[in-house]
Amino acid sequence: MEFNVSELDIISVASKIEERINDIATGRELLKPAAELKARTMAEYEKRLAVVIMALRNGKEFELESEKIKDPPISIIDKVSKGLCYKEKIAADLAEAEYKRMVIKLDCLKTEMNGFQSINRYLDTCKNGD
Repeated sequence: MEFNVSELDIISVASKIEERINDIATGRELLKPAAELKARTMAEYEKRLAVVIMALRNGKEFELESEKIKDPPISIIDKVSKGLCYKEKIAADLAEAEYKRMVIKLDCLKTEMNGFQSINRYLDTCKNGD
């Protein structure tokens, strides 16, 4: 089967490859701050969690949803402290989700670029009659 391949087809595919290369470069630059935010928010959560656990063990009183919390049993201190640190946990989870979303987006862009490169090779083969 023979196809009529024009220079415009090849230029169009090459242009799409170049767009994906630029998109990947941009995404790669955005990934570093997202990774730093992910690490920073997780560290803040873990630090806050440690401080709250120690404070609960030392008898400090906390309030959550209008409920006073003081001297909880040792067996539930971890669960109570996680509840008290819910805002930091949300921030850490959101930062992690954003980082993962960006990694997946980069993978998709690379897959698209590979597809365009395959099309480009095929068009080149058709044009040269190989």
